Amino acid sequence: MREQESAWDRLLAREQEKEKERLAIIQIHMEAGVVFFDWKSAYISPDTVIGVGTIIGVGVVIEGATRIGSDCRIGHHSRINASTIGDGVEMEQSIVLSSEVGDRSKIGPFAYLRPGSRIGADAKVGDFVEVKNSTMGDGSKASHLTYIGDADVGAGVNLGCGVVFVNYDGKDKHRSVVEDGAFIGCNSNLISPVKIGNGAYVAAGTTVTRDVPPGALCIGREKARCIEGWVEKRGILKKKK
Repeated sequence: MREQESAWDRLLAREQEKEKERLAIIQIHMEAGVVFFDWKSAYISPDTVIGVGTIIGVGVVIEGATRIGSDCRIGHHSRINASTIGDGVEMEQSIVLSSEVGDRSKIGPFAYLRPGSRIGADAKVGDFVEVKNSTMGDGSKASHLTYIGDADVGAGVNLGCGVVFVNYDGKDKHRSVVEDGAFIGCNSNLISPVKIGNGAYVAAGTTVTRDVPPGALCIGREKARCIEGWVEKRGILKKKK
């Protein structure tokens, strides 16, 4: 019994020491002008640097040698690991791992930046967007429900809802390029490797398997047709009594 009590006492002492270290780190940041919604719930690595005026939300975890600029807003329950975040960045409930985010960009909610991702300034990576080993230029936007894997996206590009960079063929990973000012419509698949030229337009619902020249429209979907009376004839929507 005494041995168990002694082990518990040692464990408790270690946890108390860790808590003292955590609070000491947070106090240093607070004195340097960082604002915490709830200093009792945040974890900040001793190797992290945070700029003046940045706001840290509830339950935020910042790990490794992370650099966060001034006047950022790191929203509740976000996690950042070994990454560089520019000035004026807004992040909501997102995960950023070994990546870079440029000034004034917006991340989340529920965005996932995997290692090797570089997001430019004034860009947007919205809700349920995953970026992996890819770049996005200044002012580019992927607002929701998009996967950007092994791609180089230029400046001023719009990626619509449900765009997927199909980077894996079952054996190898392939890389695609989307040049400046291009528009990729909703629910489009880019089968890598492909190149979308400057200012090109990919229509919604298109599967791109070849390079698209600058300024061109790429559309690849079956032409819709309507069969009159089909529903009534089949009776598939009639409920049985």
